[in-house]
Amino acid sequence: MASAEYPLEGIRITDFGQVWAGPILSGLLANMGAEVIKIETRKRLDSVRLGPDNVERDPEKDPWFQCINRNKLSITVDFSDERGVALLKKLVKISHVVSENFSPGVLKRHGLDYDSLVKIKPDLIMVALPGAGSFGPMADLVTYGPSIVGLCGYDRMVGYEGERVLGMQQPYADVVAALYGAYSVLAAINHQQETGEGQYIELCQWEAATAVMGEALMESVMNGRNPGTLGNVQPGMAPHNNYPCQGQDKWVSIAIKTDDEWGAFCRAIGSPEWAKEERFADGFLRWQNRKEMDRLVGEWTRGRTHYEVTELLQKAGVAAAPCLSMDERLEDPHFQDRQAFVPIEHPVIGTGWVTSIPWKMSDTPGGVRTPAPLIGQHNQYVFGELLKMSQDEINYLVQEKVIY
Repeated sequence: MASAEYPLEGIRITDFGQVWAGPILSGLLANMGAEVIKIETRKRLDSVRLGPDNVERDPEKDPWFQCINRNKLSITVDFSDERGVALLKKLVKISHVVSENFSPGVLKRHGLDYDSLVKIKPDLIMVALPGAGSFGPMADLVTYGPSIVGLCGYDRMVGYEGERVLGMQQPYADVVAALYGAYSVLAAINHQQETGEGQYIELCQWEAATAVMGEALMESVMNGRNPGTLGNVQPGMAPHNNYPCQGQDKWVSIAIKTDDEWGAFCRAIGSPEWAKEERFADGFLRWQNRKEMDRLVGEWTRGRTHYEVTELLQKAGVAAAPCLSMDERLEDPHFQDRQAFVPIEHPVIGTGWVTSIPWKMSDTPGGVRTPAPLIGQHNQYVFGELLKMSQDEINYLVQEKVIY
């Protein structure tokens, strides 16, 4: 029976998720109380256990892994071994959901695809997040987040205004697909509880990311223009940029759209003579002359800290915010008051900090209950308690490196 605080308590998810997309999806559900059992193997670690921020190269200490895999359990199974496949099928049989984001065909080669699993669990919900989908000319495409962003067309718009493409080189598509995926799983669980029927969910990461770039698509379809590199330019808004401030690599973001906002900005900075010039008289002229205006605004911001600029302009009703470093985010009194980052005890790291849940629900808030698991930390619980295996059976499979 689900508790009010954790409404998905009692829902079990067998999670084959790797890197970002799959783990973020299952992590969102774990935050709301689902029992997420992460399938791992020491033969091939989830690469996020050894990400670029993991300076010690210790698979138990990666900061990204800690954030996106908290509230989960971990078991180690070699499913290249038929005995490992048999174990996982037993686990699927007592689960409600299976999630995965392997390339198409990986689980099918091991007999762990939906068509195989639904035979042993007729009401199974399974969600897959292939990069380019399971059918079509590019179905076999091997992808990571940056390559999917390239397919979407995002990369073509990332670079300094009018200069060469730099590209995003970030797993933006993973995050978008994970959000859509969590939503679709919740809808499927609702359907399952009402009808007793499961279903297969294919969520193409490329399509998910493309679905949220409507402005660029409409610019192409309706106006025949393909947006190029824009830097921080936002058509119709000026000033609209990050401006240098006092200190080493300190910046402030300022965005102005209306004449009223421009007037408030000018008064806040002391109504300098340049702000009264005809070339800045209205929004269209300001946007046309934005480069010179950015230079003048930057000269003003350089004499102040990013917090000083923010406070002054916010009091005038102008959208401005400091470009915070990670340390500044952790120490910021606003984020501390909202508990945007929460401490959690980890058996290897000690006290660490992870991001909190970004939604605030009055009756079913969810929460961060446990740290990210150690590799295989919950083998005894899953194989012994859930699957009712004897200790001799478990020890034998450990010795055989099936549970590994």
